[in-house]
Parts: sequence; C-alpha cells; structure tokens
Amino acid sequence: MRMRVLGPVEVSDGRSWAPVSAARCRAVLGTLVAHAPQAVSVDGIVHDVWGSTPPASASAQTYTHVRKIRLLLGDPKGAILRLTDSGYSLGGGRLDVDAGCFEAGVTDGRRAFEAGHFEASLDLLETSLARWRGEPFDGCPPGERAVELTHRLTNLRLTAIEDSFQARLNLGRHRGVVADLEEQIAEHPFREPLWRQLLIALYRSGRAGEALQQYDRLRRTLADELGADPSPATRTLHEQILHESLPPAETAPPPDSVHPSTPSMLPAPPSLRQLPPGLPDFCGRQTEVADLTGLLDGDAERDQATVVVVHGAPGTGKSSLALHVARAVRERYPDAHFRLDLAGTSSDPRKPGELLTTMLQSITGFGHILPTSHDDRAALLHSLLAERSVLLLLDDATDAGQVLPLLPPNGRSAVVVTSRRMLPELPGARRLQLDGLTSSDALQLLARIVGQDRIDDELDDARAIVRLCGFLPLSIRIAGAKLLSRPSWPLMRLRKRLEDETRRLSELSIGDLDVRASLDLSLRSLSDDAVTAFDLFGLLGLSEAPIWLFGALLNTADYDDVVDELIDAGLLQQAGIDAVGQLRYRMHDLLRDYARQRAQQRGPEICRGAAARVVHSWTLLADTLRRSRPHNFFDPLDRPRSAAMDPLPPWVPRDEDRPDDSALGAVWIATERRSLLEAVRLACREGLVREGYGLAAVLGPLYDEYAVYEDWRATHLAVLACPDLAPSWAATLQRGLGQVHIYKGDIDTAGEYLTRALRTFQDDGNPVGAALANAGLATVARCRGGYREAENLLRDALAVIRSAGDPPKELVLCNGIGRLLVLQGRTDEARPWLEDTIALARRTADAHREAVALRDAGALELAEGNADLARRWLEDAAQTFWQLHDERCGAATLLQMGLVLAALADQERAIASLTEAAEFYHRHGLWDDEQRSLSLIADLRVPADGPRRSRADED
Repeated sequence: MRMRVLGPVEVSDGRSWAPVSAARCRAVLGTLVAHAPQAVSVDGIVHDVWGSTPPASASAQTYTHVRKIRLLLGDPKGAILRLTDSGYSLGGGRLDVDAGCFEAGVTDGRRAFEAGHFEASLDLLETSLARWRGEPFDGCPPGERAVELTHRLTNLRLTAIEDSFQARLNLGRHRGVVADLEEQIAEHPFREPLWRQLLIALYRSGRAGEALQQYDRLRRTLADELGADPSPATRTLHEQILHESLPPAETAPPPDSVHPSTPSMLPAPPSLRQLPPGLPDFCGRQTEVADLTGLLDGDAERDQATVVVVHGAPGTGKSSLALHVARAVRERYPDAHFRLDLAGTSSDPRKPGELLTTMLQSITGFGHILPTSHDDRAALLHSLLAERSVLLLLDDATDAGQVLPLLPPNGRSAVVVTSRRMLPELPGARRLQLDGLTSSDALQLLARIVGQDRIDDELDDARAIVRLCGFLPLSIRIAGAKLLSRPSWPLMRLRKRLEDETRRLSELSIGDLDVRASLDLSLRSLSDDAVTAFDLFGLLGLSEAPIWLFGALLNTADYDDVVDELIDAGLLQQAGIDAVGQLRYRMHDLLRDYARQRAQQRGPEICRGAAARVVHSWTLLADTLRRSRPHNFFDPLDRPRSAAMDPLPPWVPRDEDRPDDSALGAVWIATERRSLLEAVRLACREGLVREGYGLAAVLGPLYDEYAVYEDWRATHLAVLACPDLAPSWAATLQRGLGQVHIYKGDIDTAGEYLTRALRTFQDDGNPVGAALANAGLATVARCRGGYREAENLLRDALAVIRSAGDPPKELVLCNGIGRLLVLQGRTDEARPWLEDTIALARRTADAHREAVALRDAGALELAEGNADLARRWLEDAAQTFWQLHDERCGAATLLQMGLVLAALADQERAIASLTEAAEFYHRHGLWDDEQRSLSLIADLRVPADGPRRSRADED
C-alpha cells in the first residue's frame, strides 16, 4: 500500500490512486502521518485537528475518518492503520509513504556525498526530490503536527536541492546546473548557499563577468529587501572570482569547456532538468495517467525512442497530463529531461531547424559554434544523445516534421508529444486520445480552485457549471478563476450566465485564459472547406451525426478528406458505426457552440442553403421508409414539392454512406430520433417553412407506427409556430397532433386540434382531409362513450374516402366501424364489416390492417364466448405486429390477449401478457392504457365476489 502527501494527498490500495478530498479526513490522516510510526491517541488527534475547543462530535468523527482511511488503503482489518494501547499507529512494512521515503533517500544521499561518492549521491538525491508533486498536503497542512512536518520536509528539500547542485558542481557539470539554480533562486531569493553555487557555476563555465553581475544583483536584493549585506562566505567567494583565485572543483573531471571553433570535440550531454513545475491543482485522470505511463514502457534494445502522442480537442488538458506524467516518470531517464514548446497552434509554428538549435544549445552551451546545415545539426544531436537515457516533452506539435529530427536514437529514451492532431504520419508512435474529465474529476478540479466548502454549499450549481464547461479542464479553470476572483458571487450566478448559449463562450474568458481564443488557434491550419464544414456543423444542433451530413453541408459528394482533416485537428471524433451501418462522428458541446456562432457570421444565404440540403436529405430517407409502409392512415395529404419528391434532388447521400433501404425501419428511427427532430427545428430556425413542413408531414406516419409520440408532437408544434404556414399544411399538422393526444389520453385537447383541422379542411375545400379529421373525432367520441356518434362520423367519412378511391384508408374506416359495433354488443352486424376488412386487406397485401382486423375479430369472438377462436386470431395478429416492429399495436393485442386468456382460466399467462402490455405503455407515457392493464392484472390477482366490469369491457 502506498500514500503520497508531497503534493495532493492520495492513497493507493495497490491498483490506483484515490484522492483524500474531505478536509477533516485529510486532517486526521495528516496527524497520523506526522506521528508515524508512533501511535497517537484519539484525544491527541482531536486536539491536533480541532484545537483547544473541539465540537462534541469530534471523537466520533475521528473514528469515522479512521474507517474511511482504512477503506481507501484497502485495509478494513487494520493491518496498516493499527489500533494499539496508545492509540492509532500508521505504518509498518506494509505502507510506503512518500514523505518517509523522501527523508530516507535524502539521508542516504547526504551520507554518500560526505563520503565523496558524488555520482551516487546525486542519483539518490534526485530520486528523492522527484517524489515531490507540489507542496506537502497540497499547501494546506491540516493540523499542528502536519504543519511542523511540512516545515521540516520543506527545509530538508531545500537542503537536498543544494546538496544535489553541489554534487553536480563537484562532478564538473557547471553549465547544466546554471538554469536550475536560477529557477531555485527565483523561488528563494534570500538563500545565499544557492547564490554561491550559482557564482561558482558561472565562473567555472567561463562566465566570470556574469558571476560578478549576479553577485551585484544579490547585494542589491539583500540591501533593498532586508537592509543587510551578503554573508562573509559569499563576500569571500566574490573576492576569489574578482581576482580569479577560486580553487578548482573537488574532483578532476574532463574539461567543461572547449574552443568554440571545434564542434567535433563537444562534450557528452550534461545532466539537464528542464521540466517545469507541474500544475498544483492537477487532479483526476487516473486512467489516462496509468495509460500514458504504460505506453512509455519502452524496449532498451530498440534503436528508436518510445514516442507517445497525446492528442485531443482544444482545452482537454493535454499539456497538463503530459507534464504530470513526465515528472512522475523522469527518474527512469537519468541523463536529461527536456521540454520544448513547438508552438504548433500559433501563427508561426517553430521550424525544425530552430528546435534543433535550441536543443543543441541547451546541451552544449551558447558559446559553441554549431553546424550550419539542418542535417548536420540533426546528426550532432543524435550523436550527443545516442548513449544517453533522456526524456523529451514536446508540447503543441503541428506535424511530424517538427518532431522527427529531435528523436533520440535509442530505446532507453522516451518522447511525449502533445498535439491537437493525431500526427498519423509519425512512424511507430503510440497514441492516447484525451477527452473531457469525468464529472467527479471535473468537480474535484473546480473544488481545488475555489475551495471544497464553496462547492459543498452549492453542489447542484457546481455540477451544472462543470457540465456547461463541457467537462474541459481549460473551461473549468476559467470558470474557477472567475469564481475565485469574485468570492461574493453565488455559484448560481455563474451557472445562469453559462446557461445562456449566446454568451457562454464570452463568459469562459479571464485574463490570458480564453476558450474562444484557444479554439481560434485550431482553425488556422485548416483548409477553407474544413473550416466551412466545421462552422456549418454548428447549425445542426447535434453532438454527433452520420458522415454523409458533411456532404450535405458542403454540397459535395467528395467530403472524406474534409472529415479526416477535422479529425486530425482534434475538432471531430469518430463515434463508431451505428446500428444501421453508418459511420458517425461527434463534436464536443463547446466546439459546437463556437461553430454555431461562426456559422451565423457567414450570413443567412449560406446557412439557409446548407440547412435546405440537410433537411432535403433527411426527407428523402424518411419518405423512402414511409413509402414502404402503405398501410399508414396518417400519410400527409398535401405535401409540398421538396427534394425528397423531386426526381433529381439537389443533393443526396452517397450510397456507400447512407443506410440501405432495407435498413430503414424502427432501428433507423431510433438511431436518428435526435437528428430528425433537430432537422425540423433547423428548417424552422432558417425560415424554410416548406422544407420543415415536408419533413414533419413525412415523419408523422412513421412516428405513429413506431410510437415516437413526443417527437411527433414536437415536430408538428415547431412547424405550426412558423409564420406564413399554408392553411392546408396547418390542418394536416393539427390532425396529427389530435391523434398524438388521443394516444396520450388527453381527449379534450385531441378534440380541440381535430375540430380546428376539420374547419380548416372544410374552408379549404378539402373533403378527404375533412373526412379524416372526422375519423379522428370519431375516436374522441368513442373514448367519451359516444359510440353512436362515433359510428355516424365513421360512416360519413367512409363515404368520402370510397368516392376518392383510397383503399388503405377505406380499410381503416371499415375496421373502425366493425370495432364500434363490437363495443356496442352488435356482434352480428360487426362480423361482416370485419370479415370484409380482412378479405380486402389480403387482396391488397396490407398485412398490418389484416392484423388489426384479426385483433378486433378476436374481441368479437370473445364477446360471443368463442375464447379458443379468439386466442387463435390474436396470436396471428400479434405475430404480424412483431414482424412489422409495431410495438403499439402489439401491446394492444397483448392487452386483448390477457382478457382472452383470463376467460380460458389461464391466469398466469394472462397476467404475463397484461404485464408486457403495461410495460410498453409505461415506456411511452401512455398512462391511461397502462392503468387499464394494471387494473386488469389486479382483477386477476385478487378474486372478487363477482366479476368487476373494467374499462376494457366498455371499450
């Protein structure tokens, strides 16, 4: 088991690291670590954590936190966190605490130093220092003893740093230590031992003048800030440098400087440590950290370094993850650690030659004359790194050309590259795609910025904020920085501002952090077509879409290269192959917001053209499916002439990318529900009334068949809200809405819509439309118990439909009259209506209507006491409905079958049939039908004194 306190507090059960985020739990753990391996009593923990005035529940809380710590350590039985007579003791041979390992390593390193074993000392000290991931206890030591431990560890770290620098100086590595010394002096400007080491390093690097300048800088700093002079030891060193009397190094390594005109005699690379500090608030990403660490496992026998490309969309935290892992594994590469910014997303990415020069100057010093040709510089770098184990972090690469010349020629080295592109042209590279954070990691990051208490107080708003930030680290850091700089703001205020899509990207900007600016950089290297496709994708309102939609947006059949370009740039991701065989791609939510705003800036003409092609394409596919289902009663009566009906539409999906006609059905509707709904909304937003109505009208019968009632309602309402909608189109939509509300059991609203449709059809001189509206009103009357009224409406409608010569609709109305007669107990009259319906359905090959008539014939036979015959009719009907994937009619058949099976005294199968029907009705929000099914089940399960009359009997 392992524990880390040199940075964010984390524990591991041997499989993964888990943060200790709860403040009190972290405080108790800090006290245990500070006392380890000695035991500390519960009272001692309470005093250390809560001070002199603890709450009454402090002891109980301590026991609770001890249990949590044990669970985090995978130590439920207390083998590691033991309870002794003196209290709780943390440690033993089973626990590895980084603070203890650090102290032991530093002690060994200093002993080796004192013995004159400088190389061994340096290895031990640097290995120990590498355990630091930030300030102990993440800069917030939680108790008195933890504060004392933090001070001791911090001082010991500074001592270890100074000893490691001295070991490098004694080994003659003067040039390589200068930059590291300057970095430490910037953090500790009054620590004179570091200044003295810097002066020695500069002097022995042949930079005596700079050493004197640095001494003068130290003198001024001490005088201005402390009113003091340098110590006698520092003044003595200054005199020695001034008079060139500084003694040589304690060892006699090979000379550290050569004549600048002899590059062939350049020294072996010194020990360079150029990795910057990690982000103090880095958190989460356990899976990605483990994956990247594993990918860096190389093969020392290879003649090429291990290369891993961390790629992903802007703002996903690629650089932070790469640096975090690089610092964690750096001890594997003892000779050098480099970090280069390749500026790939800037307006001027760094050239390979410039990068080579930077690397060589880091290694050899700025005084050496380097070869003039690119190839010679690359060869020199390779020769310098050939026998060394080095780690390179190449940040923000734009292409493989920047990376290839820098690769070390051995398998003991590793290179981590970050890029918004996959860099597929980089041979042999391994790749890790980065996406947004998990919701818990995103919350943790926000908490580290603004404080856990603030998050706990407004948890729901915090969750909404990270969701609206798309779970992207960059966006969350910006949101956190805003909240941090506005401590009086409730989180609700920022949440409300982010919920406004029109200003979300503007809100995600503070100081140098700006999501929009980061996204702008990604578009600079794209072709015009790729930028256009990216922008127009924002119009769709979709997070993912099939590949052929990019062709519709660009009005071209040649769109593969554009899609590949967007993927390579990290702006689009593959979402796999869907259930009907289409390639699908997705775009991050914040990227879509950005794309939509850019699309709107292109002007209405371009947006309307792209929208029209998209809507036409969806209408083409939907109409192909609709025409394969001739039995549907709710076909649009007055369809506008649109792309789907034209012989030569302006744009159609390529055959290889669109689903086969055989795949168009229930699965396609389920797959594309969001796409179809957003296509109708897109048409309405862009003022494409004809196209919006055409798609909604074609979808109506499909939504009816596949029980997609909410989308049916939403599409029709969206188009009804459009201005300048033709009256006949409005009436068709109102008729559809009437049917939706019938299914939903809202009979009054259904009647209102159907009455409006009837009047509009009558005013517009459309007798067929009026007849179908009356058919809907007949259903309303039937649901209200007005069977005679319903029968008269259906007979009147049937006369009009027969005159119009529309057999499919005639079948529906004949069937409806037969059903009404059965409900009224007029079975002798009903039988010929149903028999004629079945015969006509078979002649016209309308399997669906035949099944509906068989279901009603089953109800007739049950009413006449022929339960066995009723069961056979219903079984045939159910089989047809399942073959046609018509779940709604299938559920109605199951409900009727329940009644038949009950009549046959098969209670178990009757309940099973009714339960399956109730589950369908519940799934689709058909509450009245669900309740009817449940009521029948209750009748079967609870015997009554006599048969209870159910609503099903009435209907």
